[in-house]
Amino acid sequence: MDGYDAVDRALLRALSEDPRATVVALAERLRMSRNTVQARMSRLDAAGAFLSFERSIDPTPLGYPLEAFVAVHARQKVLAEVVRALAEIPEVIQAHGLSGQIDLLVRVVCRDAHDLFRIDEEILAIDGVERTETSLAMGELIPFRLAPLLMR
Repeated sequence: MDGYDAVDRALLRALSEDPRATVVALAERLRMSRNTVQARMSRLDAAGAFLSFERSIDPTPLGYPLEAFVAVHARQKVLAEVVRALAEIPEVIQAHGLSGQIDLLVRVVCRDAHDLFRIDEEILAIDGVERTETSLAMGELIPFRLAPLLMR
């Protein structure tokens, strides 16, 4: 899929405003047939337009009320192995490779400060990790969003 046409953008805008909307509700809202909406949704899904729905699950009721970002400095030659080891830590919920001074930015959830210390120790114990810098997240100020881009 090389891009989104006007119908795709309208559908994605409607979903960004109401992510739980059913196909029938979307069809009514956009004044399209249910089959058209269903076909477009299937095509968008197959093309990878939708990110993981896990992103919307709040970890707090699971017992993880705190979130932190861990800047990881690693040896470049073993970066892939470091990433594989990070993926084995359940509290690691996301990681990005970066250019610049930091090699990886790792998002973790934890039960409390002691738990964060334990998780940081696990990350530091990974062969190839040279050092970390950990910052406790104080709150999400701008949640993940694409609606402004879709409105453009």
